[in-house]
Amino acid sequence: MTGPVTTPPCSTGEGSGTRLDILFRDQRISLMRYFTRNRASQADAEDLAQEAFLRLAHADRGATEIAQPTAYLRQIGRNLMRDHVKAPAHRHEFGSPEMVDEAISEANELGRLEARDRLRRVEAALGRLKPKTRNIFLAHRLDGMTYGEIAERTGLSVKGVEKQMSKAIAQLGRALDRNG
Repeated sequence: MTGPVTTPPCSTGEGSGTRLDILFRDQRISLMRYFTRNRASQADAEDLAQEAFLRLAHADRGATEIAQPTAYLRQIGRNLMRDHVKAPAHRHEFGSPEMVDEAISEANELGRLEARDRLRRVEAALGRLKPKTRNIFLAHRLDGMTYGEIAERTGLSVKGVEKQMSKAIAQLGRALDRNG
């Protein structure tokens, strides 16, 4: 009666490349299937499998022998898959990390300029509101007052406050649409 078939342990001794070759032939397809089942493309699965075997080969050069290389390979595969899922989807769109940093920097600068321009237009539009309408709008939006509190403070009805808010929002909306 024979026991379960196990892959011979990897070691740094003579012939370890052969054991790694055997492990590669036996486990590569299974490892790639694992990656594709977990949302990796076929190309990414091939790359991840190659990376897993490279890491196994590198670990095999250590001072201790890997007793269960198949299990070790599977753990490397799980770790690679976890990293792959966490990685941003656009990681291959740019050639280098410097290009990514430059693109982010440019996008941030453009965003800052657009926000500054929008703020300028809002301030100009607020300046064109009637003082009562502007005060009601700012009391609600900046001070966080309710329509009831504003009505009590100004002597208007809640309906009157709602009407002034509608005017302010409509006028600000038109000014932003017209200018931008």
